[in-house]
Amino acid sequence: MGFFKEFKEFAVKGNVMDMAVGVIIGGAFGKIVTSLVNDVIMPLISKATGGVSFTDLFVNLTNDEKFATLKAAQEAGVSVFAWGQFVQNIIDFLIIALCIFLMIKAINKAKKKEEPAPEAPKGPSQEELLTEIRDLLKNK
Repeated sequence: MGFFKEFKEFAVKGNVMDMAVGVIIGGAFGKIVTSLVNDVIMPLISKATGGVSFTDLFVNLTNDEKFATLKAAQEAGVSVFAWGQFVQNIIDFLIIALCIFLMIKAINKAKKKEEPAPEAPKGPSQEELLTEIRDLLKNK
C-alpha cells in the first residue's frame, strides 16, 4: 500500500500539476508554431525559391519509377529519403526554440526590474533586550 500512497503524493504535488499544464500549453503552442511555419513562412520561402515546396522534396531510393510528389511515392510503397520534411521540421524547431528563448528572456528581464522589498528596520538584538530586562529588574 505504501507504493500507491507515495504515487498519490507525487501525482498531486504542485510541481506535477504545473508540469501537466505546461505540457498542454506547449502542445497548443506547438500547433500554433507549426501553422506559422506551414502556412506563413514556408509559402514565403517557396515563393522566393520559385514555387518549390520543401515538404515535397525527396530522393527516390529505388530509382525504379519517377514520382511527382512525395505522397505519390509513399502511396506506391517506394523507399524515399524525405529530406524536405526534415528541413521543415528543423525550421519548426528553430522557431519554437527562438520563441521560448524570447519568452524566458522577457520573464528574466521582468524579474530583474522587481525591486527587493525594503528590509524592516532592525530593532535591538535579543541580547540587548535581555540586558534591558535585567537592568529594569535590578532597578525595582
